[in-house]
Amino acid sequence: MSGQRSILSLLVLSVALVLSACVGLPTSGQVNPGLALDEDAAPPDFSFLPDRPQPGATPEEIVQGFIRAGSGPGLAENWERAREFLAPAIRDSWQPTESVTVDILSDRVYSSTDEDSVTLSLVAVATVDSNGVYERTDAGPTPLPFELARQEDGEWRITQVRDGVVLDQDRFPTVFHNYSLMYFDPTWQYLVPDVRWFPTGNAATSVTAALVNGPRSDWLADATKTAFPESVSARPSVPVESGVAEVDLSESALAVPPDTTDRMLTQLEASLATAGVTEVQLSVGTTPITAEPVPVRSTRVTGPSLVLTDDGLGFLVGGELETVPGLSAVVETVSPKSIQVTAERDWAAMRLTDGTVARQGANGSSDELDTRAGLIDPTIDPFDIVWSVPRTQPAAMVAYPLDGTRVDVADAWPGATQVTSMAVSRDGTRMAAAVTTGGSSEVWIAGVVRGQDGIPQRLGVPISIGAVSGIGVGVAWLDDNTVGVLSHSGEASLVLAQLVGGPATTTAAPAGIASLAGASGVSTVRLRGDDGVLYVRRGTNWQQAASGVLVLATQQGMPAG
Repeated sequence: MSGQRSILSLLVLSVALVLSACVGLPTSGQVNPGLALDEDAAPPDFSFLPDRPQPGATPEEIVQGFIRAGSGPGLAENWERAREFLAPAIRDSWQPTESVTVDILSDRVYSSTDEDSVTLSLVAVATVDSNGVYERTDAGPTPLPFELARQEDGEWRITQVRDGVVLDQDRFPTVFHNYSLMYFDPTWQYLVPDVRWFPTGNAATSVTAALVNGPRSDWLADATKTAFPESVSARPSVPVESGVAEVDLSESALAVPPDTTDRMLTQLEASLATAGVTEVQLSVGTTPITAEPVPVRSTRVTGPSLVLTDDGLGFLVGGELETVPGLSAVVETVSPKSIQVTAERDWAAMRLTDGTVARQGANGSSDELDTRAGLIDPTIDPFDIVWSVPRTQPAAMVAYPLDGTRVDVADAWPGATQVTSMAVSRDGTRMAAAVTTGGSSEVWIAGVVRGQDGIPQRLGVPISIGAVSGIGVGVAWLDDNTVGVLSHSGEASLVLAQLVGGPATTTAAPAGIASLAGASGVSTVRLRGDDGVLYVRRGTNWQQAASGVLVLATQQGMPAG
């Protein structure tokens, strides 16, 4: 008997350990591209199985059940449970993946004007289209009408309904996940993510179809390139076994040059990594295609914070300041209020204490670029081009290549009345900004359209990716998919982590925060207070890491090699 008790005790202890290990694990969140082989793959699919239509259910109960069933098994089961609430005449023609409406559960109101019609009034916060593109919305209460009829068995079923499903904002991330379709920048050096949302079941098929057969997001199309020719398409199904995805391409893929095929494989492997795939095998029918992924440049920023103190510009390492060769010396000759450093650490864009925008070089050069009044902090791209704009003139954006010429950037922030902060992505393809429009503060993003020489010509049509509480005072890229925004709302400081093409999370920050800098992810945000204290993220808390920081610099990547 004592032996049985020992075994039972061990079982109880094992279960307790497993349960305790699960405490605090997130139920949703960003899936980053490019998972290494020893990292965790995509989250498992925990599906919710809704109830079937109940005998004798009223029309309103049928509609409520249909809406709930939209949260059930999705693409893998083709929403069969939801189809049970539909009349046979429309059961097969209803297209659940045509759109997703993300709403607030507590704001749903069902009403009936007569026995065979029901209207759901909802408040949408976002929509997802048939291509998986997420778009924030604030349209207010929206009616969703349903028509119903009694069937031969006397039960009510829906006879008219629009395509798509409705998911509340808490349930949405468990039914759909975000995946990054990876494209190239115009120089073929960087991979650029285009975030899409697909049902968790059969994600590899959805990602492949969107990448190979579908279009890039409109706002990003002119700023990126894809290796896939229009003549090449992917077959409807992508089987995955032991992490290996079999991608069957159309016959025209056999005529594609080898370097293009290598880039196609690179895009596929990076895109499917966000769906848990570790390897991609290409084929045309039974004919395998030989290809090797091409090297791409990383945009990750690792290591210590780059700061300016009374001792100069350098990296804070164990309480000591390690200078940046060449650049630290030239920075000491000016008085900067902001500093952004290129990946190679050979150039820095600065706003000086007198408001002037300048470029400093590790070769000792110091160039005054923009002397207009009211300039915000500048940003610098992979071409060493400095971007500058006055706060109250968002359309007056200019860029300064290394030859010192001034380039007027067309189509900058149309409709905005103020721009308080901006940052170009580390791959140089996207510009994010905190703007004021219609009396509200928002985060906008636009593609950077360049000429063959890399010189910017214009910004693409911007999209609003998030709302800002209070006034946005700082913008930084936290990683390739996420923009961080520091805002002040009354006495409070807030940090908004806004997924480009998805929802955001807001975190309270210590009072009096003046600036922020991103690194390799949301968890590595750095903040500087008005009093010169440097804060870093430790779990859910902000901890003081240093004091006496005059400027928290932003790094636009790491040196190659």
